[in-house]
Amino acid sequence: MEYTIPETQKVVLIDGVGSYNVIKYENYPVPLISDKDLLIKNKYAGVNYIESYFRKGIYPCEKPYVLGREATGTVVARGKGVNNFEIGDQVAYISGSTFAQYTKFSSKGTIVKLPKETSDETMKLYAAGLLQALTALSLTNEAYHVKKGDNILVYAAAGGVGLILNQLLRMKGAHSIAVASTDEKLEIARKCGAEYLINSSKENILERVLEITNGEGVNASFDSVGKDSFETTLAALKRKGVFVSFGNASGLIPPLAINRLSPKNITLVRPQLYGYITTPEEWEYYANKFVDLIDSGKLNIKIYKTYALKDYKVAAADIESRKTVGKLLLEIPQ
Repeated sequence: MEYTIPETQKVVLIDGVGSYNVIKYENYPVPLISDKDLLIKNKYAGVNYIESYFRKGIYPCEKPYVLGREATGTVVARGKGVNNFEIGDQVAYISGSTFAQYTKFSSKGTIVKLPKETSDETMKLYAAGLLQALTALSLTNEAYHVKKGDNILVYAAAGGVGLILNQLLRMKGAHSIAVASTDEKLEIARKCGAEYLINSSKENILERVLEITNGEGVNASFDSVGKDSFETTLAALKRKGVFVSFGNASGLIPPLAINRLSPKNITLVRPQLYGYITTPEEWEYYANKFVDLIDSGKLNIKIYKTYALKDYKVAAADIESRKTVGKLLLEIPQ
């Protein structure tokens, strides 16, 4: 099968640091591939909160910077040294620069080949779930190895990662204590496995956690909020509890005096997904788990909305407003 590759493509990029006005939808060169690369024509790309960190300057990057972190699509060209993928293969992968019609990617990287003739709806599910499901899988397996009977505090429990965490915790026999800002979000979290619900808009999180755990606190907390939730999380952990900080939605946590962890022998970890999928063996382990969960129907991926690539500004405003539930997707023009 032969594909005609254009010289330019449509992408979403940032050309500076600031508000939504630095987001541009522009023509951009299609990347040239080397002997061991693939060129992937993207179909769907997942929207993640991390894009805002680059736009706001929390994470540095060279400008212009093409946004995006995950996608599904079709291999339309391959280097002469590639023998593990064929032109026409449908794939899901984790990479930068996926808010684009075409992405260059290493054939040996964080990419998984999808079954032949994967449906459009399944392509959506893979794009919606890949990054967040792998994050949730690695958090519950390595950042804190969840055990049956554990009490686990989950912030942003109706977000993309949060909804998957609730499901994984239920599979492991743990008790998920879900935190969200509305009763509607909490109801969705409950349907995905949350056992206890805390409305952060009208309830005291710490008081409710201590009530639920009979004053003991939680074994671990998966906290993607950052600055605003730090003190509450620290207080909500039981002795020898594990504080898993994996996001900065409210801003960076201020510098911490490490001896504050001593009174309860708390373990504080700040993991990122790539540290858990560095080797081919690690990637294969987690990617296979993800594919099995999707193909078996055991994991429910909730898609909030699919936006056109050109409308990423709207999607960015929506995800940062904390009004969304589940995953946001971009449909890439073909």
